Amino acid sequence: MFNRRKFVEASFLSSLGTFINPFKTSSEEEFIPPVLGKPVVLSTWDTGIAANKGAWEVLGKGGRALDAVEAGVMVTESSQNCCVGLGANPDRDGFVTLDACIMDEFSNCGSVAFLERIKHPISVARRVMEKTPHVMLVGSGAQQFAVAEGFPLEKQELSPEAKQAYENWLKKSEYKPVVNIENTKSHGPFAPQYLENGELNHDTIGMIAMDAKGNLSGSCTTSGMGFKMRGRLGDSPIIGAGLFVDNEIGAATATGQGEDVIRIAGSHTVVELMRQGLSPEQACKKAVERILRIKKDKAKEIQIGFIAIKKNGEYGGYALQKGFSFAVKTGNVEKLVQAKSLI
Repeated sequence: MFNRRKFVEASFLSSLGTFINPFKTSSEEEFIPPVLGKPVVLSTWDTGIAANKGAWEVLGKGGRALDAVEAGVMVTESSQNCCVGLGANPDRDGFVTLDACIMDEFSNCGSVAFLERIKHPISVARRVMEKTPHVMLVGSGAQQFAVAEGFPLEKQELSPEAKQAYENWLKKSEYKPVVNIENTKSHGPFAPQYLENGELNHDTIGMIAMDAKGNLSGSCTTSGMGFKMRGRLGDSPIIGAGLFVDNEIGAATATGQGEDVIRIAGSHTVVELMRQGLSPEQACKKAVERILRIKKDKAKEIQIGFIAIKKNGEYGGYALQKGFSFAVKTGNVEKLVQAKSLI
């Protein structure tokens, strides 16, 4: 006998299941249903595993995504045997300079660049966002602001690992980035970002997160390319290049050769492609394809990677070359994903 009440209940449950799991990801990794209201955090490279744990201390308690992405990358900045922070490789004059930016769900953003002797540039970037009428402060001005805000000046000395790398580099003084050396899998957890011959790389952690309220935020912090020209600036502290958040659409961050991410306003491009209906992975792939068209044969000499989260909770990433990984953490999943690549 037809039971209208049971029919309506069954139809409701069926439609709810469709809402929670409306699509399948194009990634070959295990499918994780993206659900609005379920926190998720992504960050670049193997070091993102530890950074995500730091972010989850906030997200897991129902905290704001903005607080999570600051706390998460601070874990990486604090490691003196890592590819980000004061323990990282210096510029060619022997000084460590740091860049960072942060962006919240209201499109508020802050950035610092060419900052010296401050342990947590990401926190200074947040203070710029919250306490000044500006978006970016650089150099001595950024340092002066940090000190006025109570950040202590650290000693101006290289970590033992960075000192060794710098001495090795000085033997030839060649500017030759190494593709994928940020991927610490082959060098042990939190391995220093140099090879024995002193070759260098680009060193960044980008993090994006969605909190329990469905709001998005992102952060990006870096020491830049080791042995770079004094004053060189990459994409990491530039809103729209290294990081971009649009709370109506999604968030994205980048890693790799910063000059080429800047050329296409990379993270903003990824978010705009998601606005057009592409999945996070598809949007990241399209952005990488633009860089490949620009670089042509020179593309094999660099690495670019993007990660993204869409407003509905779907996430993904893509890279120019094999070897780029990103870390994912949700309430029941914690893993490292090897991103797909073009070449």
